Amino acid sequence: MVDVQDLAKYPFLEEAQDYVRRESGTLDILLKSERGRSLSDAAVTRVLDALSRKNPQECRTYGRDAQEDLFSYVIARMLVSCLNDRLLIERLSQFEAQKAYLSFIEEEKAEKEEIARALGIDIGLNSLPVLTYVPLVSGLHEERWKLVNRSVKGGRVLLLRIEAEELIRERMREIIRERLPLSVPEEVCRQFLPYTEAIAAAVQQQALEEFGAVDESSFPPCISALIMAVTAGTNLPHVGRFALTAFLNNIGLSTTQIVEVFQRAPDFDLSMTMYQVEHISGRSGTEYTAPACATMRTHGLCVRRDAICEKVNHPLTYYKRKKKMRE
Repeated sequence: MVDVQDLAKYPFLEEAQDYVRRESGTLDILLKSERGRSLSDAAVTRVLDALSRKNPQECRTYGRDAQEDLFSYVIARMLVSCLNDRLLIERLSQFEAQKAYLSFIEEEKAEKEEIARALGIDIGLNSLPVLTYVPLVSGLHEERWKLVNRSVKGGRVLLLRIEAEELIRERMREIIRERLPLSVPEEVCRQFLPYTEAIAAAVQQQALEEFGAVDESSFPPCISALIMAVTAGTNLPHVGRFALTAFLNNIGLSTTQIVEVFQRAPDFDLSMTMYQVEHISGRSGTEYTAPACATMRTHGLCVRRDAICEKVNHPLTYYKRKKKMRE
């Protein structure tokens, strides 16, 4: 693809990255101009749309032309990288993948196959090697994607064409996600400070809207069991500590509040607990999300399952659903 209009639709492809590198001087000049401020505003809107899970169908372009749209993607990645917030990175990856996928499904057959090959997937064969398929579906939780539920022939997983196209979207998300956060110079992050501060405030507001005031009675059984174990003076395994800390941080508890939960543990050490909580909650780097239900089951932490558990695949989803039911 050589047309900037096409590159803007798939800004994570190597051709688009090459174009941006060639035009980086233009971008640097733009960022210092009035048009650059407009581009940065468009990038902020792009990030906020991703944060709020806005329907990508309603926001197909950002900017006055294809080049501005492509550059706004570049700046959006820089903004979330300066913040290094896991939630932002995850949501931007999902949003951009879905946005690109909407363009992909409108392409002609030949263009689809070319884009798929650029992503390392040959949808013309309607199958994928097992070694390609397994890591690709690791983030997909529907039963139909599990290898035990698939037909495998000659070391390849058979796929319907529509399923192959769905996996294209997942591959897009994977590529975008694995390239974030970028290594953005501190000087550039300082330049973006007015924009990143606005985004950080929106992240806090989004957390309040999604989770509201902490309601311990809406905790999923697995998290309640971990808290009961700590309160009873039981040593938690590392994965249990991680799951509990990440969950409490995700729903809005402060570092001090989380540390207080662990105070009754028989091996409680204030400085060590503070370090671990700050590490997991992102105070000193990457913020982590609580493990999904499948991971909790793998480590024997999924206990006392109830009716809501059967309908969700993540402790945070359980918490939001039960809290909404109670309200």
